[in-house]
Amino acid sequence: MFIENLKETISLGRKIAKRLDSKSIILLEGPLGAGKTSLVKGIAEGLSISDEITSPTFGLSYHYLSGKIPLIHMDLYRIGNCEMAREIFLAEEEEADQSEAILVIEWPQLVEPIISNYWKIEISYAKNVGRNYKIWDPKKSLTLL
Repeated sequence: MFIENLKETISLGRKIAKRLDSKSIILLEGPLGAGKTSLVKGIAEGLSISDEITSPTFGLSYHYLSGKIPLIHMDLYRIGNCEMAREIFLAEEEEADQSEAILVIEWPQLVEPIISNYWKIEISYAKNVGRNYKIWDPKKSLTLL
């Protein structure tokens, strides 16, 4: 799927939010600047979350509880140690389970092998402008949108 600009990215996030249930896990992959956090902003809007959404690169995770479904937004970019990444993920997964939140993880490569049920969104730069999105359930080979 081709997305041309920020407005379309936010709109896509809102559409994705409508397809998610509590306790859903979304893995976001893509290069720096691809728009992962912008997509999360759209998901948050779709969940009626009024808080400002910012990248959790330095905080590792942010919790947004004001919407229809809570959202936990993680970013594992700075974590190079597999054991540490998995420890952080398991703590946040437990929190998401208890609060029935949606869990979105940027840079999930170190924890993906231990997650059994998730949607994956891969973002890549398009040739001249915009982004290409692949949104799917790798365990079931199903496309979300």
